Amino acid sequence: MLMDEPGFEHVMQCVFGIQDHECRTYVELLDVPGSTVSELAEDLDRDRSNVNRSLATLMEKRLVERERRLLDSGGYVYQYTAVPLPEAKERMHEALEEWSERVHGRIDGFGTGSNEAF
Repeated sequence: MLMDEPGFEHVMQCVFGIQDHECRTYVELLDVPGSTVSELAEDLDRDRSNVNRSLATLMEKRLVERERRLLDSGGYVYQYTAVPLPEAKERMHEALEEWSERVHGRIDGFGTGSNEAF
């Protein structure tokens, strides 16, 4: 029996080591670029603190960018935008290639004394 091909979100989670809710945040930002934490929290039906953590992870993975917008009433708000899908796909390829190189190095090192195989 063949397994279904993994979808975009599953591949993204595996390659970047992110959680489902972080991936959903990225996809939401593709649909609604320039969203604030409050807007995302409402759209995703999640707490603002959880959305903030997801955004921090996505920014660390370079999948989301943040821009500060000044408010007419004073102060500012951050707006978040997902990197375009072609750029995210390129980063997925890069991350997967880096991981593959590390794993190949580990495999080659098994049984040589520098890395324990068992």
